[in-house]
Amino acid sequence: MADVLDGQAWSEFCRALEKAGEVVLRDSAPSTPLDRAEGYRYLTRLVREMLYATVENADPDFPRLRELDLVKIGADNPDNVYLSATVRGDRTYRITGQRGTISYFSIGSKANRYAKDGTMASTGELADKDLVVAPDGTVEIIVSATPHAGNWLPLAPDSTSLVVRQTYLDRRSETPGSWRIECIGGPEKPPPLDPEFLVKALRRAAMAVHGTAATFAAWTELFMTRPNELPDFGQEMFQRAGGDPEIFYLHGYWTLQPGEAWVIETEVPDCPYWNFQLDNWWMESLDHAHRITVNKHTAVLDDDGRLTIVVAERDPGWGNWIDPAGHTSGTALLRWLGASSHPVPKCRVVQLEESR
Repeated sequence: MADVLDGQAWSEFCRALEKAGEVVLRDSAPSTPLDRAEGYRYLTRLVREMLYATVENADPDFPRLRELDLVKIGADNPDNVYLSATVRGDRTYRITGQRGTISYFSIGSKANRYAKDGTMASTGELADKDLVVAPDGTVEIIVSATPHAGNWLPLAPDSTSLVVRQTYLDRRSETPGSWRIECIGGPEKPPPLDPEFLVKALRRAAMAVHGTAATFAAWTELFMTRPNELPDFGQEMFQRAGGDPEIFYLHGYWTLQPGEAWVIETEVPDCPYWNFQLDNWWMESLDHAHRITVNKHTAVLDDDGRLTIVVAERDPGWGNWIDPAGHTSGTALLRWLGASSHPVPKCRVVQLEESR
């Protein structure tokens, strides 16, 4: 109570955010005006999301599935509609809605520890292939620690949140689902704001901003050890951070000089969905107004069925061109979802004029 009355809670929060700004200034981070500005914008987005999660939507008795609006974390998928909600492992929830026609749906329960150790371990998963949809397109999912008939998403004692992924193949023809969540057997209305809760919420928000930014900056530093590649760095690291178990992740770091092109060539496995995307150094997908991603539906394969991607400042007229949107370096990701195999691409840097 005293920290609220004397303003110490707010001052502590502001000092912690100032400390988080050091992530943008780390020696490994690019110092171009564009990259630096994006770094600070990234922090403002994290602040907004963490306050939204820890202050406004933090009561597990009154959860709400909310969309991550312009919040880009850990190589967010441009094809995805992300939803999240705050939960507790000792509660029971009912999710109802319409499946929609979107290509892929998954939901997972998570133990979010980004603020402490940079992890968001899965505590339960319900994949699209296991989802039971009624003939009229409606779905009911029970989220609980104890097993339940029908669609059941497990919770663990340390579960703190739910993450929904809805993935487009074709935005022009597909419709995402509509979803609602309720706590079963919870109180009828929330209590008045607890000052001690606010103090803890501000601390959690500031720690989450710093922890999230530092976690993915460390990832980029790892990727920088193998520039202009898309190697398999090991899937465990990505799953610990909240990845979808159905996805095989190939992250990388790219850097180009003027007139250069990054050429990526790979076989394409049998799978319901895949995509490639270009991200900035902070692992945010680049501006979706540019051609920064390609997927199973939008890509044009070579005559032999292989995939060729060309990252360059202008369209070379062949392959699947990806626009770096004014950047000269950043990160990238190739996802294979539900694939029968996980080919690792061959990558090379060539002069754009000679790239063909």
